[in-house]
Amino acid sequence: MKISLIQMNSISDKAQNIAAAVRLIELAVAQENPDWIGLPECFDFLGGDRADKMAAAETFPDGPAYRAMQELARKRKVFIHAGSILEKAEESERIHNTTVVFDRDGAEIARYRKIHMFDITAPDGTEYRESAAFAPGKAVVTYLCDDMIVGCSICYDIRFPELFQALVAKGAEMIALPAAFTLQTGKDHWEVLCRARAIETQTYFCAAAQTGAHVAGNQTRHTYGHSLVVDPWGHVTAKASDGTGIVSTRIDRAMVKKVREQIPVARHKVGFA
Repeated sequence: MKISLIQMNSISDKAQNIAAAVRLIELAVAQENPDWIGLPECFDFLGGDRADKMAAAETFPDGPAYRAMQELARKRKVFIHAGSILEKAEESERIHNTTVVFDRDGAEIARYRKIHMFDITAPDGTEYRESAAFAPGKAVVTYLCDDMIVGCSICYDIRFPELFQALVAKGAEMIALPAAFTLQTGKDHWEVLCRARAIETQTYFCAAAQTGAHVAGNQTRHTYGHSLVVDPWGHVTAKASDGTGIVSTRIDRAMVKKVREQIPVARHKVGFA
């Protein structure tokens, strides 16, 4: 199966972001002819203040980001793992950070709401309080892409190995992680965490990322980029450079099976009290 990751520099302009995503997906289809395309976290809207995020959120299936990705999947006959989209929640005070996945016919086949909220203080003292605007999801989500079971995760989820073990328990052979990793944490943690999750789950780990600057409130924030694919042995098989663009590679279910037979960690697990 051939896959393409889209690396974007989304900002607080929803129409512009959707147009950029459409352009890059069309470019990937024309140049790479992939079976599966992954977009980054919050590809439709990144930055702004809390009120801006609330206003940009959409109701599925009626929102512009949802409809644009659905139509592209149908038109180009490709699976689209639509990074994450700001989704209106039942509770009016907060929204969801939500992945939606479409099959080759444009049918929605998965919906995952980010579970772990990015509430941290960066090394330079910048505070991130994702839970102020976003309500966490609860469900562990996988879906079938042709004959490959794909697990869903988003950005900060990467720091919680138990989620990825739960995805493997549900049969995941490939895991998608759309992200908007900060520049400060990304330069030290991004690749090593992606490789660690791939090695311990013995899956293909496919991480599409945001890159560059965006404005959030009165701050200019920077994302790390470096979208990448890691194979089940932990090798980085594709990696984006700086700036927006596309990175593609091929993945093979046989390698998942081979690695799991060579190092059968699933059979060696021991429960602890």
